[in-house]
Amino acid sequence: MATVNTVTGPIETSELGFTLMHEHIAVRSPGVAENFPSVWNRAEEIERAVTLLRDLGARGVRTIVDATTADIGRDIDFVAEVARRSGMQVIAATGLYWDVPRYFFSRSVDVMADMFVKEINEGIAGTQIKAGVIKCATDEAGATEQLRKVLRACARAHRATGVPITTHTFAAGQTGTEQQDIFESEGVDLSRVIIGHCGDSKDIDYLSRIIGRGSYIGMDRFGLDMFLPTADRVATIAQLCKMGHTDKMILSHDANSYMDWFERSLVEMTVPDWHYNFIPDSVIPALLDSGVTEDEIRQMTVETPRRIFEGCQPY
Repeated sequence: MATVNTVTGPIETSELGFTLMHEHIAVRSPGVAENFPSVWNRAEEIERAVTLLRDLGARGVRTIVDATTADIGRDIDFVAEVARRSGMQVIAATGLYWDVPRYFFSRSVDVMADMFVKEINEGIAGTQIKAGVIKCATDEAGATEQLRKVLRACARAHRATGVPITTHTFAAGQTGTEQQDIFESEGVDLSRVIIGHCGDSKDIDYLSRIIGRGSYIGMDRFGLDMFLPTADRVATIAQLCKMGHTDKMILSHDANSYMDWFERSLVEMTVPDWHYNFIPDSVIPALLDSGVTEDEIRQMTVETPRRIFEGCQPY
């Protein structure tokens, strides 16, 4: 039986259950709390995260993928404590986000890839907690010189370990296909890649082209209506299901328990549906109303996540 690393230890892929494939627990600006400690109440935020994930677990969700990388404040001890106390299975990420730290500007692709491989094979930040997914990103500017290095490093780490790749994209700029081009040039089997934030687009041609090259698409920003309203996201998924693409989609929110980029009150006011419970509480009923079947929902939330983490062998 195949296994996947979670922050509380390896589990069999059959134990993943209902999985949200692109979430965050705590997103922080590195260096801020370390120098201005009054901005961060660690104990309070642990309690909040534990409560939120227990509520999510009560709705039948068993696993989340925490796509937080070191450059956006990944704190693996924080995540592990939240996972242990909440009972949620959490898969941690290695890799980098799109605002590449200057440390890497003068380092080679292989130096970066070796760092990612170490987090997968040995552990993160001096712990024995191993990453179970590789994260990388391009945004509105596309694949800049530094982001190309990151994508190539992630591709090489993937090929060395077999751990799947998940990405952040700017769907309006259709940057997912550029990511596929770079991965393919590094010899990556695109069927082992999730092109993220595809749910921000209702362009069926664009989404079909990504799927046609073998990748999964992340319908993974439910609640962020400024990018695409929920009704359009639901309709797009329903149409892709009718086209026979159910098994190439995963669902998520890209939500968090804590993010220091914005005041929490502002987030709650502007995007009130952007939280962990929105898919089980509201999106799944809307999908059912749109003609998506229970079996198709299980495919997107249970079977496809399990398959993504199965057969993770280096090549």
